Amino acid sequence: MLLPQPRGPISHGVVRLLKDDRDEPAALTGGDEGDLQDDDLQLALWMLFELHYRGFADVPAGREWDLDLLRLRAELQERLEQELRSRTATAVAEALTVPEADFPERLTALIDAADGPSVAAYLQRDATRDQVVDFMRQRSIYHLKESDPYSFVLPRLEGAPKTALAELQYDEYGAGLPHRLHQTMFGDALEGCGLDREYGAYIDQASALTLATSNVASLFALQRRLRGAALGHFAAFESTSSVPCRKIARGIRRVGLPDVVAAYFDEHVEADAVHEQVAVRHICGALVEQEPALAEDVLFGAAACLAVDALAGERLLASWASSDSPQGESSLTRAAASPTSG
Repeated sequence: MLLPQPRGPISHGVVRLLKDDRDEPAALTGGDEGDLQDDDLQLALWMLFELHYRGFADVPAGREWDLDLLRLRAELQERLEQELRSRTATAVAEALTVPEADFPERLTALIDAADGPSVAAYLQRDATRDQVVDFMRQRSIYHLKESDPYSFVLPRLEGAPKTALAELQYDEYGAGLPHRLHQTMFGDALEGCGLDREYGAYIDQASALTLATSNVASLFALQRRLRGAALGHFAAFESTSSVPCRKIARGIRRVGLPDVVAAYFDEHVEADAVHEQVAVRHICGALVEQEPALAEDVLFGAAACLAVDALAGERLLASWASSDSPQGESSLTRAAASPTSG
């Protein structure tokens, strides 16, 4: 993967630093809608996080631990964390006061209270073929590295939650079968739609909220102090996957896409129903039993996952509804390069 096109002064500055140009990024600013919906900031942060995954072909591998880049990442991720905590404070406080409940029940109550838009229901019943394909492009930013963020958490755990997370990750990574690796299956699904399966192929078209979906998982998983939030995020993702995946698979078949496209979602219908209980009880519940002080952070991670998914869903449905064309406007409007990007 090559570096994406910058979208403003912050991402332009990150690209220059990644290319070993010592120019400092421009002063950090935020858009009117907050950092979660700021294309420039989210792209900058995504590039900085990606150094810890597969990196970029045009960036030296040693830049992963460049101090200037780490300082900038720390500032950007602090801003993102502050916004997430502000957005989720009420939900977390309510979950902490659920009467006569053990921790898994508190976490389940928080997840069940989520009331975001149902993109899956729209895909099942109403979406055009082009909209389903657009959805697949959108999700590729996350699903082509599915579960990788949470693997960073394993060495930060011990005992029962570590064993349970390793067991669940084994399933996510294909249970020993490379062709069943969920990332590989999603790549197969992209090809079935006529799309590019290469990692990061659609990054220049990804919206701020698409990038934020990935960034929030990385924000939590790459910081030991936020290991509780990472596992709460994981639990919320697994707990809200099974039923939507069934609906999405039905929508894929309704519009006539090949079975290989639906196969990825079929795989998650039963698997994630089991994973939900493992994540909530045997990972998060066991972690909080070991370290009670992490209870609030686990709830925060779950609430953050649900909040960002709700925002991303609203944007996706609004983008499809806003166009006069039969398929609606693509959700992945190509970001214009910054005038200063050279």
